[in-house]
Amino acid sequence: MKMTYRGSCHCGRIRYEVDVDLEAGTSRCNCSYCSKLRYWGATVKPEDFRLMCEEEGIGDYQFATKSGHHRFCTTCGASPYGHGYIEEIGGAFVSVNIACLDDVDPAVLAALPIQYMDGLHNNWWNAPAETRYM
Repeated sequence: MKMTYRGSCHCGRIRYEVDVDLEAGTSRCNCSYCSKLRYWGATVKPEDFRLMCEEEGIGDYQFATKSGHHRFCTTCGASPYGHGYIEEIGGAFVSVNIACLDDVDPAVLAALPIQYMDGLHNNWWNAPAETRYM
């Protein structure tokens, strides 16, 4: 069931609301970017995401195909969300960082389903052989 959550960066400069069904699944990826950040995300359609602050002070990092925008706070460095367009996953998307959702009970987080993806080898639909470090 979709619920509305508030999210923010560490210093609170970046704030957003998102309508997401966390029980439908979250994901972790072993690509060079996500593994270094230990990014844990949930993907939604853009209409389910509302930025509640000005875009000034929000950095944008892209690499490789430039199909994704990895947004980060230029003050505290946290990466609360990203967005992009990838046809294979349904087109336009926003990925929210689960760790940046405010006031989610740790017991709820511990019970969330996680899909592991082997982004390091562009094998997105399969889990890597080892996931315990993710």
